Amino acid sequence: MKTKATYVDKPLAILSLAVVFVSVAALAIYSKESIAMAEKALFWVTSVFSAPVLIFTFLSIAFCLSLAFSKYGKIKLGEGKPEYSTPTWIFMFILSGMGSSALYWGFLDWAYYYQTPGLNLAPSSPDALKFSVAYSFFHYGPSAWSIYALAAISMCYHYHVRKNKGLSLASMVEAVTGYKATGVVGRAVDLLFMLCMFGALTISLVLTAVTFTNILSLLTGIPNTFTTKVVIILLVSIVFALSSYIGMDHGMKRVSQFVCYGVVLFAVYVLIFCFIQFIMNNTINSLGLMATNFVDMSLFADPFGDGKFTREWTVFYWLWWISYAPGVALFVTRVSKGRSIREVILAVIIAGCIGMWFVYGVFENFSVHGFINNIVNVPEILSKQGGEVAIGQLLGTLPMGTLMMWIFLIIMVVFLAAHMDAVGYAVSATCTRGLEEGQDPSPNTRLFWCVM
Repeated sequence: MKTKATYVDKPLAILSLAVVFVSVAALAIYSKESIAMAEKALFWVTSVFSAPVLIFTFLSIAFCLSLAFSKYGKIKLGEGKPEYSTPTWIFMFILSGMGSSALYWGFLDWAYYYQTPGLNLAPSSPDALKFSVAYSFFHYGPSAWSIYALAAISMCYHYHVRKNKGLSLASMVEAVTGYKATGVVGRAVDLLFMLCMFGALTISLVLTAVTFTNILSLLTGIPNTFTTKVVIILLVSIVFALSSYIGMDHGMKRVSQFVCYGVVLFAVYVLIFCFIQFIMNNTINSLGLMATNFVDMSLFADPFGDGKFTREWTVFYWLWWISYAPGVALFVTRVSKGRSIREVILAVIIAGCIGMWFVYGVFENFSVHGFINNIVNVPEILSKQGGEVAIGQLLGTLPMGTLMMWIFLIIMVVFLAAHMDAVGYAVSATCTRGLEEGQDPSPNTRLFWCVM
């Protein structure tokens, strides 16, 4: 079948890059003022939108599951058989939604909740420790993945069923409202999307860089400096730029398989050789605590307290997932041709939860065990020296610790490359007008946005 020509939306690309470069320059020149302004903005946004965000996220689960099991769940997204096997398909969209920073939080998330717990628990108390992993499971559980599923189904239906042109947020807005994707409203929507992608990716990039360079310094003695971090970021950029240029089938597909198998096998190694009984028991216990307190956790607005935990953790997390949702939706749409609405919803929510709970259950409980047995005082190191130092010390306690640290570094770098590859695809698709089912942005366009 002959595909129609596409073109790059140069005005959108130029405007996006101009705003990004000006923002970066302002952040660099006025760093202290920028931090103060960001803190005020974060406080205002998470305070004003706290209740609506909590309600929206809570209802997203009910909506997605009711849609999946309704008659509309049988609707097929596009013609023909699925392009990718189910495991590969799941690996690809999990990586599009989870950055390499997940490896950082996988060891440390519980320690933050232990020191600053929710549900008005006393900080650093036995109850806070008991709920620490449960809260981590909650923030990476059904609520979060339902946000992705909701966005993904909207885009999949727009692109595969309605056969609307354009794999971008603005093209979907045009189909619903009539506002042109190349008009003022459409470009404003896509510009906001591009800024969200650049901003959200910063978290994964920074946490990966600081963790990688700290562990590398422990292994080799290479100074843990800003220059080292820059070199690491450049090397990662080369890896994911090559993956993106090669394409979805030979690049992202293989990278995603390597990362997911690598993370799972690393977690299995930790599980088998490090306190399997405690890890399994506390994982099950934490899942039980999350399930029995799910409604309280979901709607904990803290009206009689200062609302600090709700603002800085739950609402922040939901907004973070929402900021990534359009990009994940674009990527899930691209790889879900031939699937049904039910398959996409259940795969995103169930596979996403199971994958995160297994990996986080192993890593976090390995970290908790180190804390309660006075092997590595993770909360204290986190507060005084930084999370990357705590991770390095934890990995050093593993059997064949040096080898495991090298393997962890390799997984982390490829994980970051795979996630950036997915984000690069979403950004390049947004700037490519007229994409139809089966079409991808050109390799040169993908390479350009990888460099950016």
